[in-house]
Amino acid sequence: MRRNIIGVFLGMALLVPALAGAQGAVVKVDPKLPEYKVVPGISGKLNSIGSDTLNNLLTFWAEEFRKLYPNVKIEVEGKGSSTAPPALIAGTAQVGPMSREMKAQEIDAFEKKFGYKPTAIPVALDGLAVYVNKDNPVKSLTLQQVDSIFSSTRKRGGQAVTTWGELGLTGEWANRPVSLYGRNSASGTYGFFKEHVLKNGDYSNAVKEQPGSASVVQGVEKELGGIGYSGIGYKTSGVRAVPIADKGAPIEPTQVAVEDFSYPIARYLYVYINVPPTGLDPLTREFIRFLLSKQGQQDTVKDGYFPLPESAAGPARKNAGIK
Repeated sequence: MRRNIIGVFLGMALLVPALAGAQGAVVKVDPKLPEYKVVPGISGKLNSIGSDTLNNLLTFWAEEFRKLYPNVKIEVEGKGSSTAPPALIAGTAQVGPMSREMKAQEIDAFEKKFGYKPTAIPVALDGLAVYVNKDNPVKSLTLQQVDSIFSSTRKRGGQAVTTWGELGLTGEWANRPVSLYGRNSASGTYGFFKEHVLKNGDYSNAVKEQPGSASVVQGVEKELGGIGYSGIGYKTSGVRAVPIADKGAPIEPTQVAVEDFSYPIARYLYVYINVPPTGLDPLTREFIRFLLSKQGQQDTVKDGYFPLPESAAGPARKNAGIK
């Protein structure tokens, strides 16, 4: 668990914009996104409970929002996406970040309580990365190979993989064991990877399940034969995001490839909210408006994810009842 009471210590970090994407290219924020304009009378407390993948980004957003509204307090808690729906249902959170879509049973539980469905707001784009140690020479992997590495059921039809030689590496790498790092079952990233890469197959018992996204990357950093999956926003200098091939050539998780979903493991990152028939309360409304503004999406870039184009942000504001 990572829990943050947003404070001034983040201020200096926010002054340094991170303009480079996963592979070093400059990431651009859509100029069509609206500028956020402060409105009077916004105060109160906002709780965000959910995704660890989005934890750092929510922290960035909360700090920037508090600069605009000093009378607002925001608490961010990132235990995993599966904690968001119960928190929204119980009313202990107004914002439920999730790195996957809600499951049918989660939506049903919400609707049983309130009589209407929760509202999904896409807030960022992520190229879910397969990371290897920076010194690993592997050039690319196919989805079938990734499935064979992480799954015990191998629903993509590949053979079991235990060494890097079985993935085409030679020399001193040929017999080096493949060491697996992944997320725990509370994680939306765990569920997304299971569904979209493993075709809902079972994970290998060899996967070392980590409590957070950063822990996955740290494990791969420390082990030459390590491989793990995590959001592109957690990339460090000690790891490399491997290009992934589905049916064609390997594709890197760049902004263009993620935005057009040609990168095989691209996804939206979401914030779920409770929008009653009477509309959002002023504080939640303005927070969501900020996330979907030019300023909010600039924070997305600072955290290493890819910003939404206005073609996605506009419909999201409409779904939330924000004009």
